[in-house]
Amino acid sequence: MKVLIIDDERAIRNSLGEILADEGYEVDTAEDGAAGLQQVEKEKYDVIFCDIKMPGMDGVEVLGKLTEMGLDSAVVMISGHADIDTAVECIKMGAFDFVQKPLDLNRILITIKNASERVSLTSQNKALKKKVYGADMIGDSAPMQLIREMIAKVAPTDARVLITGPNGSGKELVARNLHQLSQRSAMPFVEVNCAAIPSELIESELFGHEKGSFTSAIKQHKGKFEQADGGTLFLDEIGDMSLAAQAKVLRVLQEKKLSRVGSDKDIEVDVRVIAATNKDLQAEIEKGNFREDLYHRLSVIVVRVPSLDERRDDIPRLIEHFLGKYTDGSKPRSFSPEAVKLLQEKHWPGNIRELDNVVDRLLILGGEPISASDVKTYVNL
Repeated sequence: MKVLIIDDERAIRNSLGEILADEGYEVDTAEDGAAGLQQVEKEKYDVIFCDIKMPGMDGVEVLGKLTEMGLDSAVVMISGHADIDTAVECIKMGAFDFVQKPLDLNRILITIKNASERVSLTSQNKALKKKVYGADMIGDSAPMQLIREMIAKVAPTDARVLITGPNGSGKELVARNLHQLSQRSAMPFVEVNCAAIPSELIESELFGHEKGSFTSAIKQHKGKFEQADGGTLFLDEIGDMSLAAQAKVLRVLQEKKLSRVGSDKDIEVDVRVIAATNKDLQAEIEKGNFREDLYHRLSVIVVRVPSLDERRDDIPRLIEHFLGKYTDGSKPRSFSPEAVKLLQEKHWPGNIRELDNVVDRLLILGGEPISASDVKTYVNL
């Protein structure tokens, strides 16, 4: 495991480095913040020890830079007695822990053991999430291959994405894949269904409110933008958002600041916004229902999710996927080739969501194997 020590005091660099080297860790050192950041750009470190008080770039600034880089490294701050309050603030900024001077051998070894376990767990979770979400992108049709290629190119960036497509086609799944394959995957993925929230509450839901700002505001509430700070905010059905809320979203995108309902204090947020809609936003702009400037802010990248009718070749694999979802293996179930063919020929206005429901229905009502006759009896072809 690789460790980096950033400290302007040579004695601390040497003593801490010797302790960790004796324990079998591979150690590099840097004499100030700038040199430390240069090291991080060249090498991947599991744990980084960083002094708080250093000339030039202090430890807090270094931590901020490391956070912006989206590293998996656990950052442990080295603090003097007078730096404890600052060290606590660093924890809130994302530091794993802090060790106090003079350095204590047992404390250091416990801290680095815990930090290395956290880094390992984070890496495993990332790999598992990528595997799980990638696995849910069922199908090898040409439209699905194009979607995967776009996700692979766009996910590592912070570009805003507008996902379009009919209801039930899998827009949320695309959004989750974009998040899980991004540098923000360890941070929150927060979803808001704009169509499900009453227009009079959407601003409070998105931006939060202060206690007493309206009749039912009995306590302070952090909105979805603040909850997603450092991560991704998914605005589903954004075409149903009120014009007043659209104006505030535009301000957050432009200035990276928001103010809660009932407050004039600005709060800075770092959020990647992914939006989705089943509406034609260009038509909504012409009707005066959607802001053109917000549309251009959101649609840096546009990903169109195909309807199920456009990817009929994927239906057999999707059926197998839903069979696995609804059966536990103790009683094997299957579809006859004729039944699958009928389902491939059917028009799917409800898309994948409708196919999911149809498979569930046929498993309950159909025989074994599920036959073409079952499909004709229980499905509206």
